[in-house]
Amino acid sequence: MRRPVRDPERSGGQFTRRSLFVGGLMGSFLVVLGARARYLGVEQADEFRLLAEENRVSLQLIAPARGLILDRNGKLLAGNEQNYRVTLTREGAGDVDMVLDRLSHVIAMTADDLARIKRDIERNAAFVPITIADRLTWEEFSRINLNAPALPGVTPDVGLSRIYPRDVDFANIVGYVGPVSEKDLEGLEDPDPLLRIPKFQIGKIGIEKWMEDALRGKAGTKKIEVNAVGRVMRELERNEGTPGDDLVLTIDADVQNFIQARVGEESAAVIVMDVTNGDILAAVSAPGFDPNLFVRGISSRDYGLLTENDHKPLANKVVQGGYPPGSTFKMVTALAALNAGVVTLDDHVNCPGYLEFGDRRFHCWKRGGHGKVDLARSLAESCDVYYYDVAQKVGIDAIAEMGRKLGLGVRHELPLSAISTGTLPDRAWKLQRYKQEWRIGDTINAAIGQGYVLATPLQLCVMAARLATGRAVAPRIVRQIGGKDVPVPEPASLEIDGSLLRAVRDGMTQVMNSQRGTAYSSRVVDPAMLLAGKTGTSQVRNISATERETGVVANADMPWKFRDHALFVAFAPAEAPRYAVAVLVEHGGGGSTAAAPIGRDALLRVMTGAIPPLSAYPENQRSRIDSLLKELRLRDPADGAGRPKKA
Repeated sequence: MRRPVRDPERSGGQFTRRSLFVGGLMGSFLVVLGARARYLGVEQADEFRLLAEENRVSLQLIAPARGLILDRNGKLLAGNEQNYRVTLTREGAGDVDMVLDRLSHVIAMTADDLARIKRDIERNAAFVPITIADRLTWEEFSRINLNAPALPGVTPDVGLSRIYPRDVDFANIVGYVGPVSEKDLEGLEDPDPLLRIPKFQIGKIGIEKWMEDALRGKAGTKKIEVNAVGRVMRELERNEGTPGDDLVLTIDADVQNFIQARVGEESAAVIVMDVTNGDILAAVSAPGFDPNLFVRGISSRDYGLLTENDHKPLANKVVQGGYPPGSTFKMVTALAALNAGVVTLDDHVNCPGYLEFGDRRFHCWKRGGHGKVDLARSLAESCDVYYYDVAQKVGIDAIAEMGRKLGLGVRHELPLSAISTGTLPDRAWKLQRYKQEWRIGDTINAAIGQGYVLATPLQLCVMAARLATGRAVAPRIVRQIGGKDVPVPEPASLEIDGSLLRAVRDGMTQVMNSQRGTAYSSRVVDPAMLLAGKTGTSQVRNISATERETGVVANADMPWKFRDHALFVAFAPAEAPRYAVAVLVEHGGGGSTAAAPIGRDALLRVMTGAIPPLSAYPENQRSRIDSLLKELRLRDPADGAGRPKKA
């Protein structure tokens, strides 16, 4: 068959069009490819460079240095010490089990340690460093560094750990730090990333807890270069973050130590305050404990010794303990009655040793009675019947109102744990609490600080300061935060007639300086440092009628836990008050014998700025006082950390 003849000119045109189409298609593809290459190589260069960096650079958090806690004179109460430790990051380790097995041949790790480490690894993101061990010795730390090539993801590090150089003296004020727990994180909507680092330590009690935000600081970061198997090659960049703020307290460490030593083995609380500005100069809760045990991880044995101790060293008795104030409450009852006008300074009450009300007899501490008593004598000799009588005239509501004005029954805001409001009862309180009407017998008991009335040593010290000044002095314990002074507001007037306050202060002066005063044996003989005070003894058990008939069993003959609490409040100098004190000795017996001598020594220590001079004591006591003071175990003022020494 004959083939058709092709037109050469037409065939050439078709070829040219096809070539142009294919060439155009290929050209378009090359343009798109080039544009994409430019986009990836130029415009997206930074992003891909970052991805590449992330393959070899690890970003880790650095815990900042925790702020220091200092006393008013700059003495260290809570600081930081160098701590050798080792951490592990899951993203760098790869095979975690293999790395931990190798590490266990370098440093000792128990099965419990390994279980804890694996638990922490599972709970945290791959980039979060897990603390494997801390407080390593230099030898252990060196071995880890030498074996670093075989330990991918493991980072030897030198960090800081909390230390309390004055241990027991400040345990219940400063508190201590410990690892973050799930309970600590509860209620935090956006917790600081630092809190997610295992074994990161935060304040648990005391100032360490309540000033946590200021003390913690802001996290730093470090970039480290790792190789393909996760071994750390070098540190590329480091930002230490922002250290926590240093805190300066109002406390005087030497006064605190003196009082702690003076209290000795007693279960007690002593607080000293500057009445002009509310500065707490000492706040001793005895016995104390060593907070360093908690930082390092307290053993079950040591913790058991603390919790089973009947003197309760873990409780801050200054602010937590609510105790019947006993006769230290009598100034409240007296001022309420005087302020209401139901009694005057010239009124007298006859004390036969008891007051009969209905079928019940309310006894005075002095079995034979005090006879005819006015306000001044009722305070000096602590006549109970006087207060039974005036309390019925003024009523519980007025007494409670005066108590709150003087600082009782209210919470004083301080950065301390478990601050108690105490109990200052009135009619509404009993109805709400017990669904019962208030009775006259309740008023009679409350008049002498018994019954439902409870107060903390802090509140009693505030009461003494307000009686001394006539102003609403508020306590404070933090003086500076981050180098900036904490402002002190001018305390408002209590709006109590000055003549009434002077009358109560005169009665308190007689307590100390009248030969019949209950605290006469604890007087100061230096005219420039005379004390004005009030003793108190609060019962912790009921005395039966049979016991009263046969004779009340002496405190010394009772088991310790059934003995009366001893209390004392005072201010000094009596004519120009500057300092106030409150003392509680749990189950110490009488306030005049157990609490007042401690209060006197505490006030002399702050007034003189040194160990109390023997010339301030009555001459017949000086030999005994000299021996007592020489036996005190004090810290060496020349040593910043402090070493126990005899006075």
